[in-house]
Amino acid sequence: MKSSNPVLSRLADRSAQHATFQRVPAEQQQYGAYGPQYGHAQSPQQGAPYAPPVTQRMTVDDVVVRTVAMLAVVGVFGAIGWFVLPDSISVGVAIAAAMVGLVLGLIISFAGITNPALILTYAAAEGLFLGVISQSFEEFYPGIVIQAVVGTFAVFFGMAALYKFKVIRVTPTFAKWVIGALIGVVVLMLANFLFSLFIDGGLGLRDGGPLAIGFSLVCIGIAALTFALDFKQIEELSNAGADKKYAWLSAFGIVVGLVWLYLEILRLLSYFRE
Repeated sequence: MKSSNPVLSRLADRSAQHATFQRVPAEQQQYGAYGPQYGHAQSPQQGAPYAPPVTQRMTVDDVVVRTVAMLAVVGVFGAIGWFVLPDSISVGVAIAAAMVGLVLGLIISFAGITNPALILTYAAAEGLFLGVISQSFEEFYPGIVIQAVVGTFAVFFGMAALYKFKVIRVTPTFAKWVIGALIGVVVLMLANFLFSLFIDGGLGLRDGGPLAIGFSLVCIGIAALTFALDFKQIEELSNAGADKKYAWLSAFGIVVGLVWLYLEILRLLSYFRE
């Protein structure tokens, strides 16, 4: 049965190709065909089974190391956005960084890119954006950033514990519901943005009112559940013997979830401060 995970599907296809390649030499040797006969020396390469290239397999530790590396890059560039950038250009840089991060995020996600340089560039862009945004929130609501950071990692490690102890089990139905809910909130965000161009406050999803608070809580819940999907994918890739390079893609997925979760918690806390 073919997996719905594109990376696992590619691994299965490669395994099938290797198995086919191994069978071809034996099947092509026909009766009466010219070939090595009894008593004649045979090349050591003839008839030898094809051995696929040996690659380093991905482990959970590989994902942890790369996730920490990405978060370190986010932190360094976040500090630059907060403390180094002049106020006169910080907003422009934040907008540009957000656009770069969005484009790179879409490319990496849909193309399944595992290039470390590209993934770390995404982390740098997100860091600049988060640094400027966080500094702005901190000016209006002192102490809110550290609260959002603590809340973000509390949710993440809480989900890790729930998955570890099998309180949450990722089934195909569960995955479909989470992905469907994720698509739904993204559509609502886009609709709210478009309406805000013509109506003050848009659909009311980000104006700080009761509807906005409820929407942020829903977004936080969905962001938390996406971590369970990430953990399941990491487990499957590790068990399938995936190439070590896919650890970068797994780390990317976790960092994307952490960035979204942080922004939603930051926004929710600002509503309560108001």
